[in-house]
Amino acid sequence: MLLAIDVGNTNTVLGVFEGARLLQSWRIETSHSRTGDEYGILIRQLFTLTGLDHKKIHAVAISSVVPPMAFTLRQMSNRYFEVEPLFVGPGVKTGMPILYENPREVGADRVVNAVAAFEKWKSALIVVDFGTATTFDAVTPKGEYLGGAICPGITISMEALFRSASKLPRVEFQRPPHVVGRNTIHSMQAGLVFGYVALVDGLCVRMAEELGTSPKVVATGGLASLVAGISAAISEVDDQLTLDGLRIIYGRNR
Repeated sequence: MLLAIDVGNTNTVLGVFEGARLLQSWRIETSHSRTGDEYGILIRQLFTLTGLDHKKIHAVAISSVVPPMAFTLRQMSNRYFEVEPLFVGPGVKTGMPILYENPREVGADRVVNAVAAFEKWKSALIVVDFGTATTFDAVTPKGEYLGGAICPGITISMEALFRSASKLPRVEFQRPPHVVGRNTIHSMQAGLVFGYVALVDGLCVRMAEELGTSPKVVATGGLASLVAGISAAISEVDDQLTLDGLRIIYGRNR
């Protein structure tokens, strides 16, 4: 079995694969202060609670946008699973040409998402990942990673509004009954939800114009389903896209 780990700035997503089948997945907090032993014990507990045998893990594949976590996760993998982990980064075979001016600057999660999406749909794509930052990644019809855009994530935007405007309360990211809000909470939700959807749709339109084609727009990440339900641009939602990408890239480097 393969343990796939995607480390984001806010959350870490873990998945266990048997071949191409995802057996189980979990989302935990990314903690810089947590030690390798703490991660190892936590992950073993998750295995036990779901009836999985950690001794059957023969490989660990990791994508991370948090550099300090590399040592911690390598230590965890070596000690608790007795395998050297594969970190997605320079020198790793992805099967996808990176056309960025400096390929080393592209976040591992963005490459992993692009690889998984192209493997699944084999077409021009825009992958929108709703994480701490919201990223837009363009893939050409030939399967080349072209580049993209990075925006403040939904949670960052919400917290900035709450902290910077004294009279505005913290609200849930939830679709209000009307675009024209008739109370403060609904007005804030209208601006956050419909405003963010307009941002997503607008960027996708402009990126499609530059691509010169009609790409499939795929969304992933925690709030992808809510945004996709309102967006005119998003046609697919795949919550496990990053985990699938890690599985595919591990297979290409095995």
